[in-house]
Amino acid sequence: MLLLVGLGNPGKAYAGNRHNIGFMAIEKIARAGNFAPFRSRFQGRATEGPLGRDRAILLMPETYMNESGRAVAEAARFYKIPLENIVVFHDELDLPPGKLRIKTGGGDAGHNGLRSITAHMGANYRRVRLGIGHPGDKALVHSYVLNDFARSESGWVDALCDAVARNAAELADGKDANFQNKVHLAMEAAGFGEVKKVGP
Repeated sequence: MLLLVGLGNPGKAYAGNRHNIGFMAIEKIARAGNFAPFRSRFQGRATEGPLGRDRAILLMPETYMNESGRAVAEAARFYKIPLENIVVFHDELDLPPGKLRIKTGGGDAGHNGLRSITAHMGANYRRVRLGIGHPGDKALVHSYVLNDFARSESGWVDALCDAVARNAAELADGKDANFQNKVHLAMEAAGFGEVKKVGP
């Protein structure tokens, strides 16, 4: 069994934020697959369903970003899910908008959600890094990630989350490189091979 975690902040005020693209990806995976409706569990919203040749728990912590690890640890303990079967979807400032990279382990690069999960679980979980671009000045990062995506960005955001959802079964089958490549090909086919950065 896999645990797929989307990072974000709960509530309507944050729903469209760049920081919430992890939530957006998880919601698309749930809609694309045969998942039950989300319900309150593990200090978040969770659902369960088939994914590839396995089953997956989809989790969106409602602890706010900097306490995400509490929800992840609770769900992982309940289902006895090993660290290598936890996949975390999060916004990535150091990737251009619309780009995706997947890796296992590493640092948190200042991301409070990753820092919290690592503190509770250790670092060797899988991360799907969803590029949102960088505002260009470290002093602008906080307001940038907590602002909504611009209307002009909605095309690539939807295309990226759709591509993630359509190819998520590759993650369940342990084919991380295939997943990454298929998402990139889907973005190019949708006309989003290169996305211009939008300011804060």
